[in-house]
Amino acid sequence: MENTIEKIYSAFLKADQKISTDTRKISAGCLFFALRGENFNGNDYAQDAINKGAAYAIVDDKNLSPDNRLIFTDNVLETLQHLSNFHRKQLKIKIIALTGSNGKTTTKELINVVLNQKFKTHATQGNLNNHIGVPLTLLSLGSIHEFAVIEMGANHQREIELLCKIAGPDFGLITNIGKAHLEGFGGFDGVKKGKGELYDYLKKINGKIFIHADNYILNEMCGDYKNVITYGHKNNFDCTGIMADNSSPLLKIGWYSKDDPEINFISSHLTGSYNFENILAAICIGNYFGIEKELIRKGIESYIPSNQRSQVIEKNSNTFILDYYNANPSSMEAAIINFDKNFSGKKIAIIGDMLELGNETEKEHQQVFNLISKINFLQTVYVGKNFGKLNKNLNAKFFETSDDAKAWIQKQNFRNSLILIKGSRGLKMEKVMEAFDA
Repeated sequence: MENTIEKIYSAFLKADQKISTDTRKISAGCLFFALRGENFNGNDYAQDAINKGAAYAIVDDKNLSPDNRLIFTDNVLETLQHLSNFHRKQLKIKIIALTGSNGKTTTKELINVVLNQKFKTHATQGNLNNHIGVPLTLLSLGSIHEFAVIEMGANHQREIELLCKIAGPDFGLITNIGKAHLEGFGGFDGVKKGKGELYDYLKKINGKIFIHADNYILNEMCGDYKNVITYGHKNNFDCTGIMADNSSPLLKIGWYSKDDPEINFISSHLTGSYNFENILAAICIGNYFGIEKELIRKGIESYIPSNQRSQVIEKNSNTFILDYYNANPSSMEAAIINFDKNFSGKKIAIIGDMLELGNETEKEHQQVFNLISKINFLQTVYVGKNFGKLNKNLNAKFFETSDDAKAWIQKQNFRNSLILIKGSRGLKMEKVMEAFDA
């Protein structure tokens, strides 16, 4: 394997680090990795990739006709992972890994914009946070980069462990532990164990852990490990934050460090008190790496969410809080409470099912339903089969699909309203949003 990796790495450098796993996105001289999936076999497209201009195709089907532009390996996916780890080891770069049940992507983007104020930083793009995405992110790094912020997603145990072995992070952060992917992890304790694999790795290498030290679950998981940098509400932490203004739904934060007690204020474009710790994590990391306070402020204030996560937009007299990139019981409760407490006006909640909850599905949907039932929203709309199974004796509308909800909304005349749209990605809640385009 080692000789094969070195051969592929030489070709990778000659290809100016251009890689493709999709024959629809072949660039001249690139390397094509013939990955397999549930419904496809990349080996079947290797020759097509060569014909379209790929310099080499990395394949693992020994029945393919010999060609000097095909590089045969035992397993293409493992080769991609080994290659990315080999490349990571050639670079003088600091890698910060982060995982968690909620807030991973927002925190990753905030850390990225802060570090980019002073350092050449690259971060995970989009949702490339799994066993394929992390290698692709690593292979996009170059000698110009000083930092990489690597998001690690998982829905089963041992996945974070694998991603750590591939990426070799020096620093790490778990945003929080919540009720996400309960089915795959085998319950809440399984979530703790799976996400905690990042802490386990960093402890083995004596890496630095950034920890939200107000969170008792994270403190318990971290144990007596000493190589930590703390952030939270208390003034004995390395970085302390306070909520500075409750008059606006957009977060304004004051912060100071253990070394400098002067309070600095930052006005963000994010809503939700749950984003307080995400912002503070980025501040803490920036401060640890010596970024000036004014540059930290500039970085945070420049970040405008555009990915359906805590995004506030105005359209046709209505104000929308878009949070439908994903949903689990923890994030759903936080979004609903934030909408209730921090926004005023005519409120409409459009709530989609939460997925991957296994045996907890009915209970968790009932709890969300009960929470909303205690709140006096002008209108509540539920989307999905799981909510559809619940007691409907309330002033609410129930639709099986987002298309059904869209059709109903288009017949209404919602004006001058505050509208929360929250649900799992699989519900395609963006279709609900399309109902307001007219």
